[in-house]
Amino acid sequence: MKLLRYGSKGQEKPGMLDESGVLRDLSAHLRDITPHSLTPEGLAALRAIDPASLPEVPGTPRLGTPFTGLGKFICVGLNYSDHAAEAGMPIPKEPILFTKWNNSFAAPNDPVVLPRGANKGDWEVELGVVIGRKARYVSLDEALQCVAGYCVVNDVSEREYQLERGGTWDKGKGADTFGPVGPWLVTSDEVPDPQNLDMWLDLNGRRCQQGNTRTMIFGVAYLIHYISQFATLYPGDLISTGTPPGVGMGQKPPVYLRAGDRMRAGIRGLGEQQQEVFAFDEALLD
Repeated sequence: MKLLRYGSKGQEKPGMLDESGVLRDLSAHLRDITPHSLTPEGLAALRAIDPASLPEVPGTPRLGTPFTGLGKFICVGLNYSDHAAEAGMPIPKEPILFTKWNNSFAAPNDPVVLPRGANKGDWEVELGVVIGRKARYVSLDEALQCVAGYCVVNDVSEREYQLERGGTWDKGKGADTFGPVGPWLVTSDEVPDPQNLDMWLDLNGRRCQQGNTRTMIFGVAYLIHYISQFATLYPGDLISTGTPPGVGMGQKPPVYLRAGDRMRAGIRGLGEQQQEVFAFDEALLD
């Protein structure tokens, strides 16, 4: 299934895409797509619905985040060896973990708003893994059974805040709008191998990133197993698994986001998202 939420900001309705790519309204069956919807029981109930019985949604409405009630937004740094090389950093011996604050969780095609004083905004297309069942000290063999589905994430960053201001990376990762997710969540049964997904990101029509999840240093199953040693994962938690090379700070010379730029990112089978970049404007955040 491809699950999504559509409608104006704050008034999204639940929906799904049928096999023909037609958007269908799920409102008669549930109020919203919540963490409970992503549990094995919740997904089983949705799978029992005949998509043809659902009303078609006319036009091309705005898409919201694919689910609401985000728990933790956990990210993995330097998880592609060629990205570590372009960043001038050693290949990690264990996953590097950081968080994006929940206020960064954003709809896939809404504006990306740079924070005040930002000079080094950057892009990172990543595979997002949405948890569907509790994972605490989960074994490597059982880790993928905890996945509800997958989605596209753009781990937008402010490199000066991340790398030059001291402390952890989080302050350069958690600005409002810095985590576009979607356009939809593709359930795990439609992604038999998360380690063989092509991914890309274009800036102003120029291909900057192109890679495949098979070049991850630490694969999806290992990341779930590893993270569950330090934090219990629950339905509605989101893991963003790292980015291939081609980010702005890796360009020669570096290229950073400016107002008016347009990003377009996608992962094979998981859809595409696109954002326009704006200078700080509080009105775009409400």
